[in-house]
Amino acid sequence: MGDGHHLHQDPGRLPYLAVVIDLFSRRVIGWSLQSRQVTDVVLQALLMAVWRRKPKTTVLVHSDQGSQFTSMDWAAFLKHHNLEHSMSRRGNCHDNAVAESCFNLLKCERIRRKIYRTREEARQDVFDYIEMFYNPRRKHVRNGMLSPVEFERQHQM
Repeated sequence: MGDGHHLHQDPGRLPYLAVVIDLFSRRVIGWSLQSRQVTDVVLQALLMAVWRRKPKTTVLVHSDQGSQFTSMDWAAFLKHHNLEHSMSRRGNCHDNAVAESCFNLLKCERIRRKIYRTREEARQDVFDYIEMFYNPRRKHVRNGMLSPVEFERQHQM
């Protein structure tokens, strides 16, 4: 599942975070942070996910109908990496609930009321949250109160 969200920073320079989440384990397998909501930010997140997982068979990638997910660059990337695109119907926000929940947890547990002085400071904090906390330690009810990393370990992924 892929989605994106604006984070707080100084006025006028809100960084945009794109994530790719494995729906089986709820692990963030790809992410990218850039200054604007453009196709490149979601492509970088998906590239990280493909690099980490190295899928050998066709993988379904779900997103909403945002312009970055309907671009020709996005379609070409999916085709080149043997990925199949799934897209929600217009106005159907519930199928991106996992990504929205991830963004909400990031905001509540880490960045609420924080103002980052630089994009690099925001990027480092997002890295720390995703790679050092959310994936290896954040427990999920859906995973039987296991972190995404531990859930995958138990299922030998």
